[in-house]
Amino acid sequence: MSVDKQIVAKIASLARIRMGDAELERMVPELNNILSWVEQLGEVDCSGVEPMTAVIPNTLRLREDVVNADPLTGGDRRDDILANAPAREHGFFGVPKVIE
Repeated sequence: MSVDKQIVAKIASLARIRMGDAELERMVPELNNILSWVEQLGEVDCSGVEPMTAVIPNTLRLREDVVNADPLTGGDRRDDILANAPAREHGFFGVPKVIE
């Protein structure tokens, strides 16, 4: 694929970038170089390569999911937390309706 001055002008107008004629002429070979590089990448055979998210293998360190691990900050304290709530509904904080 080759890019000419008219295509660069159209891309610039779509991107809302104001460019003069000299700038448009300067961008033509740069965009052609980028497109030729992308075409080279398309020629690489990647059929046996597994997709990866990082160069090195990463594993997350997970902790045990225990509800009552700490009696002060753990779970099973719903009634204590809702004791000072101005409105309670079905064991949750009640909030006024915002959307009509």
